[in-house]
Amino acid sequence: MKIDNSQIGFAIQGIKTEQFALLEANYNLKKEPDLVTELQFKLDQTNKQIGVYIGFEFIQTKKVFMKIVVSCHFKIQEESWNTNLIKKGNKQIVPKILLAHLAMITVGTSRGILFAKTESTEFAKFIIPTINVAEMIPDDTTFDIVEE
Repeated sequence: MKIDNSQIGFAIQGIKTEQFALLEANYNLKKEPDLVTELQFKLDQTNKQIGVYIGFEFIQTKKVFMKIVVSCHFKIQEESWNTNLIKKGNKQIVPKILLAHLAMITVGTSRGILFAKTESTEFAKFIIPTINVAEMIPDDTTFDIVEE
């Protein structure tokens, strides 16, 4: 599906820290951490909203020492929803470019929340790096339409 981000109107409806954990006993000052990232989308057809959930786990020797999951909820303008999100039978197709844009905003939001939660601690040095979220979303995403 070929669209331009400027064609899609949306607004952030909410931001939530879904999870945050700091497990100091699992942290080793001498080891470099690995970062595991998880991305998930949820669609609310009734309210024309898309929820983006992104999680980050900082891991050393197979143990998580810091974890954060953040969600951002975006209200899509009705005209944009009807024009750019295609409905096929009981499926709703959301363009990859829109999901990547919303995910990028959510990553930046997560970075700020993580900094605020670790500020003035030794864990403040762990910053969520730049991520090419477009690589995490291979194609347009299809959601099942749930009738209410």
